[in-house]
Amino acid sequence: MKPPPNVYQLKPQAKPPILNVPWVVLAVVALLLLVHFGLWVLGPDWQTFATYALAFIPDRLAPNSQIPALPGGQYWSALTYSLLHADWMHVGMNALWMLIFSTPVARRMGWWRYLVVVALAAIGGAAAMMFRMGEGIIVVGASGAVSGAMAAAVPIMFSPDFRKDGDLSRMAILSPTDILRQRQALVFTLIFIVLTLFSGASQVMTNTAFLEERPIAWEAHAGGFFVGLIVFYILEWLSGSRPEARVLH
Repeated sequence: MKPPPNVYQLKPQAKPPILNVPWVVLAVVALLLLVHFGLWVLGPDWQTFATYALAFIPDRLAPNSQIPALPGGQYWSALTYSLLHADWMHVGMNALWMLIFSTPVARRMGWWRYLVVVALAAIGGAAAMMFRMGEGIIVVGASGAVSGAMAAAVPIMFSPDFRKDGDLSRMAILSPTDILRQRQALVFTLIFIVLTLFSGASQVMTNTAFLEERPIAWEAHAGGFFVGLIVFYILEWLSGSRPEARVLH
């Protein structure tokens, strides 16, 4: 029996946005926040040890370097430096951007390929910091990994087929050349590059980066971005996916 016309059917409510975030993204964000919270609680001694053990120091890789490190730490710190942050603002902003840009990437790629992208982007960011060898710098922060997630999100978010509630794993994405032809994707990428380079230039002149009150590892941002984008397309190719977006503007 059909209900009378004046009876409204209740539609199932959509899940809140936070519940649509893949578990692996929530796990990565939680790890960043928990590490910072733990070191904040434990105090200066543990913070100093964590910096010694986990931070990336390019000078450790110099020939005949005398800078102490845990066995092999001069190499694996190219990844673990992403777990450390200077303060709550630093970790909070990285966690926020990681949450935003990682979500479409993880939904597209699945948990393990997403982790490969952000891990190699972090390593790419550390590799870019090798140009600063000899300056005695200490690199911390997940900015390289965040930039890699941001880059990998570009071919997904700016695809004409992008739907936040759709099946991203089957969606056509932008090819590398499409990014250069699709206006929104190109503008987004250029803004990132310009802000990154301008941060570096302003840092050289004032010792503080654009939009930041402290020096930032802008090279790690750039390195993470391009490595993240390259790794994303390599994994897409290995999985048999073909980036074939239907419409370009």
